[in-house]
Amino acid sequence: MHPQGRRPCNQDAGRPCNHDPGRPCSHEAGRPCNQDTSALPPMTRSPLPPVCILAGGVGSRLGDTVKETPKPLLDVAGEPFLLHQLRLLAAHGASEVVLCIGYLGERIVEVVGRERFGIAISYSHDGPNLLGTLGAIRAAAPMLGPRFLVLYGDTYLRIDYAAAAVAWERSGLPAMMTVLRNDGRWDTSNAIFEGDRVVAYDKRQPAAAMRWIDYGLGGLERAALDLVDASTVDLSDLYHELARSGQMFGFEATERFFEIGTPAALAETSEFLTHHDPAP
Repeated sequence: MHPQGRRPCNQDAGRPCNHDPGRPCSHEAGRPCNQDTSALPPMTRSPLPPVCILAGGVGSRLGDTVKETPKPLLDVAGEPFLLHQLRLLAAHGASEVVLCIGYLGERIVEVVGRERFGIAISYSHDGPNLLGTLGAIRAAAPMLGPRFLVLYGDTYLRIDYAAAAVAWERSGLPAMMTVLRNDGRWDTSNAIFEGDRVVAYDKRQPAAAMRWIDYGLGGLERAALDLVDASTVDLSDLYHELARSGQMFGFEATERFFEIGTPAALAETSEFLTHHDPAP
């Protein structure tokens, strides 16, 4: 993993990135490195804010695979995928997680319990009707406090979570989106990232100028939930408005993401986690 948050990035064109000697730097020449947290200790071990994991969806693209098993509990490299996520979060200093559950949520409670890897786990239940991603966050908000991270329950993200949280807090902005320079490689690019802000985001109708993609780790102040009408239930709509209004801090990821949303992605992620350490 690219050791972010250690010292300023050597961004001269064509020179090796001094974060990882011998590895080409992914930053554009002359662009400020928003992952330079040189004022922090060499390893970013600041405690994370509470983490909200969105784990309530049906996972319909996986077909019969999720007929009796919720997507976060699908077997990946020999154990439920959610345990890989929680172990990774624990390695980055997480101590409190709220799982937003819906479809077959009782199975998640049974398997995961109230504590894993030193993380205290609470549950927010959608009830008989799924609330949508933003609706689930609203329901969980009383358990999350004034400031929290948001993570999708089907993604495995190799990023310095603490460095992202610290940089977001320093920005003074009410929301954060981690972004990856994508150029259509892993999925449809859906964001414009300029300086330290995501200035445009559109999941439904992405523009041709969008070359970045929502990496999957976000951050919200509770007050930001009021920026859109209470009838809005999709998190992407809130992110769209936050970016449009200049209130979305951007933090650049440098490693590709893994996810389990389709059969092909599930197989690829299982293969990766079988042959790599579960935490950076």
